[in-house]
Amino acid sequence: MAVLSIRIIGDPVLRTPSAEVTTFGPELARLVSDMMETMDDVHGAGLAAPQVGVSLRVFTFRIDDASGYIVNPLLEVDTEASLEESEGCLSIPGLGYPVRRASWAKVTGVDIHGGPVEHEGTGMLARCFQHEADHLNGTLYIERLVGEHRKSAMRAIRSSTYSVVADQTTLERSESTGSSFGFGVSTAQAG
Repeated sequence: MAVLSIRIIGDPVLRTPSAEVTTFGPELARLVSDMMETMDDVHGAGLAAPQVGVSLRVFTFRIDDASGYIVNPLLEVDTEASLEESEGCLSIPGLGYPVRRASWAKVTGVDIHGGPVEHEGTGMLARCFQHEADHLNGTLYIERLVGEHRKSAMRAIRSSTYSVVADQTTLERSESTGSSFGFGVSTAQAG
């Protein structure tokens, strides 16, 4: 297992829709294992494969007692009830803004062997599923911001001091980053 480098806003892989996983085997198992280790290393609630430079439809999560991963997830949400709560992102370090998300979500997909998997949750877990599914579609949470929150986020990201925060975060994370996994740059990495 290895702690992987997390891509920061501005990296094209974060804005590119991810490909379906079609090959199941040891490389996919290692990717999921490395993603779980990376997510835990940075104390994240969730991590999508594009955030580690792999443009595949995979994400991991750990919220309280719920933890796991899902490959090729399909997201279902309760469109009736939604909550606006603060949200942040490992790929946009140092910022957090209120985002409106459905209060219940379910993801269905497969495991590393291709067997069926289903997870559902409310509150923070539902928010995590939606956030990570957005990553797989090339969408960052800041794109869901509205009004003054959106203006503030865009100003913060464009400011010269934000690049200092991003660079410092990258440097701190690099101290625990390990080697890559078996996916080749040409087939799995978009950045």
